[in-house]
Amino acid sequence: MCATVGTRNGEAMQTALIINDDARTEVGSYFVANYPPFSVWTPDQAPAALDALNRPRAEGRAEPLGLYVHIPFCRRRCKFCYFRVYTDKNARDVDVYLDALAREVALYAHRPAVAGRSFEFVYFGGGTPSFLSAEQLKRLVGRIGAHWSWEAAREVTFECEPGTLQKGKLETIKEIGVTRLSLGIEHFDDAILELNGRAHRSPEIVRAYDWAREIGFNQINIDLIAGLMGDDDAKWDATVDRAIELDADSVTIYQMEVPHNTEVARASQAGCVEAPLPNWATKRRWVDDAFRRFEAHGYDISSAYTLVKPERHAGFVYRDALWHGADMVGMGVASFSHFAGVHYQNLDRWEDYIARLEGGKLPIHRALRVSPRQRMIREFVLQMKTGRVDPAYFRRKFAVDVNAEFAAAWSILNERGYTMVDGDAIALTRDGLLRVDALLPLFFDAEFRDIRYT
Repeated sequence: MCATVGTRNGEAMQTALIINDDARTEVGSYFVANYPPFSVWTPDQAPAALDALNRPRAEGRAEPLGLYVHIPFCRRRCKFCYFRVYTDKNARDVDVYLDALAREVALYAHRPAVAGRSFEFVYFGGGTPSFLSAEQLKRLVGRIGAHWSWEAAREVTFECEPGTLQKGKLETIKEIGVTRLSLGIEHFDDAILELNGRAHRSPEIVRAYDWAREIGFNQINIDLIAGLMGDDDAKWDATVDRAIELDADSVTIYQMEVPHNTEVARASQAGCVEAPLPNWATKRRWVDDAFRRFEAHGYDISSAYTLVKPERHAGFVYRDALWHGADMVGMGVASFSHFAGVHYQNLDRWEDYIARLEGGKLPIHRALRVSPRQRMIREFVLQMKTGRVDPAYFRRKFAVDVNAEFAAAWSILNERGYTMVDGDAIALTRDGLLRVDALLPLFFDAEFRDIRYT
């Protein structure tokens, strides 16, 4: 069955979503992950990243430091995936990549700005980190450990695709210090998983989850996606039911988007997709319903995407540190970093990334030196995703009154019922929280508001 999806260029659709509850899921980025937008990061500013890393640390308190390790391998590429991943690499290729990662770690370890600093958090993301065998994982961690330790880290997160897990591999993942396991479930309906290109099936979800509970990870998170191709009310209801039965420590629910470099986007631009894509109003309704049902089972809403069991959840160190300005160095092909006021990204082609490291140089490709105002807006829009902003925080850190600074945006959002005042804090209503990524461009500087985001 074919269903036409819009192909609007640029990202002006974000603000259009504020008004149009029936907006179709159009091609383009919706989720706001950083600021200023990635599209304005440029290769000519790459030296700014090296300058920041080579500058000796000033005396006094440094921002918390995190490590992101990108493992870009998958058994199969999801049709909605826009990350740099590879499904055609053999065991030798994987070893070549892990050698490159180890070289990158070694090149970072003695840079003046990071030497001697401990990690507050570590995140293994992908791709599929659990694609690695237990032995490959042990070797990688051993080589990282020759230069840096995460013994003091308050959180070590590891993303998994359920079908790549065996009990022994999960035991290894726990042995290397992982405190938070995140299972990419996305949906429980096997036909929906197949249609959208997921490699696993529902029996593998239950098996992997039971093993993880038996092994005793501190925190287990599960991911769901509302609005996959072909989904409907009954299938979504059944998925939420099964997710509630798992009783995870935290649950992440994303609303499906269609970024430009995805199989779904290409099908859309050709005028045909395999099955209907739910519109934004439907996705918000599904997430709202899921939130209410999880709340009825003892969960609290932690952000526009996350629910937690408060008596068991230790917090989101990775999320909260980054959203409050922490430094993070990203290792791996195409990985992103934020360090000492500079955004930067690694080379995003396998051959270029490997060659640069074999030549003894950091594989930084593009960057953007961020102004104090841009840093303030970045933290502001990211913290908005929690549904609540503390103006006192911005007065202390940036000497900015966000009530006055964004008065025009607040007026629009208050009039439409998306925000409310709660003492000195500003809170999003449920309607506002469910569409927060569409609201955030209102707080961007004008030059970044209607450009392509990625």
